[in-house]
Amino acid sequence: MPSCGWLLLALSALTGNIIGAVAYERTERNCSLSPTYLPSTAVNTTLRLQELRELMLPLNISAYIIPGTDAHLSEYIAPRDARMAFMTGFTGSAGTAVVTQTKAALWTDSRYWVQAERQMDCNWELEKDVSISSVAEWLMFEVPSGSEIGFDSFLFSLKTQEDYSLNLDSSNRSLKSVPVNLVDEVWKERPPLPPDNLTRLPDRVIQRSWQMKVELIRNQIKDNPYEPTALLLSALDESAWLFNLRGNDIPYNPFFYSYTLLTMDEIWLFLHTDRVTEELRVYLNASCNGSLCVQLKSYDTVRDHLKKYVAQPGVKVWIGTEYTNYALYEIIAPEKLMTTSYSPVLTTKAVKDETEQRILRDAHVRDAVAVIQLLMWLEKAVPEGKETELTAAEYVNKCRSKQKDSRGPSFETISASGPNAALAHYSPTEETSRKLTVNEMYLVDSGGQYLDGTTDITRTVHWGAPTAMQKEAFTRVLMGNIEISRTIFPSGTRGVNMEMLGRRALWEVGLNYGHGTGHGVGNYFGVHEWPVGFQSNNIPFRTGMFTSIEPGYYKENDFGIRIEDVVVIVPVHTKYGHNYVTFDTVSLVPYDRKLIDTTLLSSEQLQWLNKYYKTIRMVVGPELDKQGLQEEKDWMLKHTESFVESGSSASVCSSSLTLIALAVALLHNII
Repeated sequence: MPSCGWLLLALSALTGNIIGAVAYERTERNCSLSPTYLPSTAVNTTLRLQELRELMLPLNISAYIIPGTDAHLSEYIAPRDARMAFMTGFTGSAGTAVVTQTKAALWTDSRYWVQAERQMDCNWELEKDVSISSVAEWLMFEVPSGSEIGFDSFLFSLKTQEDYSLNLDSSNRSLKSVPVNLVDEVWKERPPLPPDNLTRLPDRVIQRSWQMKVELIRNQIKDNPYEPTALLLSALDESAWLFNLRGNDIPYNPFFYSYTLLTMDEIWLFLHTDRVTEELRVYLNASCNGSLCVQLKSYDTVRDHLKKYVAQPGVKVWIGTEYTNYALYEIIAPEKLMTTSYSPVLTTKAVKDETEQRILRDAHVRDAVAVIQLLMWLEKAVPEGKETELTAAEYVNKCRSKQKDSRGPSFETISASGPNAALAHYSPTEETSRKLTVNEMYLVDSGGQYLDGTTDITRTVHWGAPTAMQKEAFTRVLMGNIEISRTIFPSGTRGVNMEMLGRRALWEVGLNYGHGTGHGVGNYFGVHEWPVGFQSNNIPFRTGMFTSIEPGYYKENDFGIRIEDVVVIVPVHTKYGHNYVTFDTVSLVPYDRKLIDTTLLSSEQLQWLNKYYKTIRMVVGPELDKQGLQEEKDWMLKHTESFVESGSSASVCSSSLTLIALAVALLHNII
């Protein structure tokens, strides 16, 4: 009987795994079958493609380009701007769709290839590339010479338009701006604008009034040697920052649709004026005509107003090219235009003032409590076999909602186990959510919006026995995080010049990851706040900037690892040099001890880890006491015990060694 019982258990486990594998494979479409196979997550796009093609015919355009952005070139967009998602069914945050009379194709990067195969029907080809040259090459093959290709100029950046023109003009194909967005014409049930939502920030989270900020930016306009007379602000966080206002037009991001045109004497704010209360009109001095009076204009009139302004003699408009759409750019004559990659508002906002630094740190302490609650709960609940990726995501958001000044999550929670975690930006749905088990790794990337700050943190855990490969990969990802975090460097160094430190430990054994290493973080703003980070188009690091550090590793159809912390750049004293800085970690949640192989860590890395754990105890401990969370504090203390420099397991610590020594001594006395 014992042998038979063992055999039945083995067969049950084996068949269960096979069934699970088959179910996993069938979550993606298969267009090569007859009939084609589509998962339940795929969207039928036949009718909407037919309607779009009918609209294209009288315009004499052979193709229509549909970017995945809005008129402010935002990364996160409102449901009413999700035109690419409506047409394709694909809901990833990056991509471009193109429709001709006979074909339709989507371009996106490696983060979203599997997601696209799950969400698109067989009307669409998936092009595994994101370059404009790839789109142009496809167009040159699919549409005849002499063709015009339609686009909405409000959804193209300057560089996007230039790159398409450069690639297409030489082949006798050209872009044609279409004044009305064709997808909007097809989209009969396009979501409306959210209800009135505009609010001002309370004084307790503000160091600089909007009037102070306006004068600060005007001084930069005045001091610029190219002598601009006006500054055009197009990115949604620019106007929100300048006027200390917040909205909720964009999910997870407290922004409102707006543009600002700022001169030395006047301020024009373009927004949906019906949302502005009398209290806000008073706050903005909207009833006067002085240099610190905000003239409120209808959102849809920005192009006409800008056209009138640039028609005047002696004016020059300063724009940031990264976030100004082509529809506004094209009406400014070259001699009346001054460009930089980013506006002075974005570069000024990137450096937090003393109040912003303090309250953003405070927000991360409260956020750490919520994440600790999640990890402690999962540690107890997962072995019972009742929890899923979706329930875990809901739990951490519920924990955050109970924290002071909570304003909801800062992005859709990435809660992923096993093969789903190998998709860097997977979020669970009712159809895809997997049950959490002790036999798989689990990755949770989540964040909160608080009145005093925005958070973003990722932890990867294993509740059972990780494989040697999983443990090594996790440790090497951690080594990358530590190496960047402990680096001392000259102020003004670009993140791209130190980004490889996050990859070096992985590269040494032939591993890597396909996403960026970090991004800026705001004060009750976007969770991805440009222009701070580790990419080539980010600005140099300076004291007061906040960025994430998030190396990872993803083994396809098996597991995923990411360790993400938010850090602030702080000055550091060195023996000889001046003006040097380093990173101070403000995300304060311990890493999974059983996944750390301390034999791979250098003594410097181990010292950094022990110091980090002491900081967690010193900073988060009192907050747990304040909230009366003794069980959570006990869990935190257990998981932040210091590491020793020898031994293959991170579970071996100084206090454990003491207990072992005592046990041996007692045993010796008994014997």
